[in-house]
Amino acid sequence: MKKYFNRFEEGFLIATLVLMVLLIFGQVVGRYVFQSAPSWTEEFARFIHIFQVWIGAGYAVKLREHIKVTAFVDLFNGVTRKVMDIASTLIWFLLIILVAIFGTHLVIATLQYGQVSPATQIPMWVVYIAVPLGALSMAIRLIQQLLEIIRKDYSNIKEEEKEKEEAPL
Repeated sequence: MKKYFNRFEEGFLIATLVLMVLLIFGQVVGRYVFQSAPSWTEEFARFIHIFQVWIGAGYAVKLREHIKVTAFVDLFNGVTRKVMDIASTLIWFLLIILVAIFGTHLVIATLQYGQVSPATQIPMWVVYIAVPLGALSMAIRLIQQLLEIIRKDYSNIKEEEKEKEEAPL
């Protein structure tokens, strides 16, 4: 299941990037070569980008590529560091749960009002659903990270970091 989830994220991000580039390229060619371009391509590319950002955020959590300030935490070792890592991951998890909840409220409100986009006439709840889906993806990844942190031995963490720094890229 985990393998398919990873592949889905990668495939989705690659396919939507290709589609977005093609849409924007078509928009530019239409505008400058034919002096007329469909208005829906720009809007659709924007909506694709919104999904890329939110699904990509979950994928970045998996890769541990989100920006994280660790200068203070790196001063500690052992149980203290483990507790700090658990606390920071739990705080991040709670924040993402709030984003998922409020994103879901936004989707429901937009669904009730029946708002549609101007050019493509796509229901806006379809676009806004990227927020709770991305937050859910991030929450799943954060739970996985939390379990890794709990299982990890923090007694010689500074030696492992020194080896990573000395290892050739």
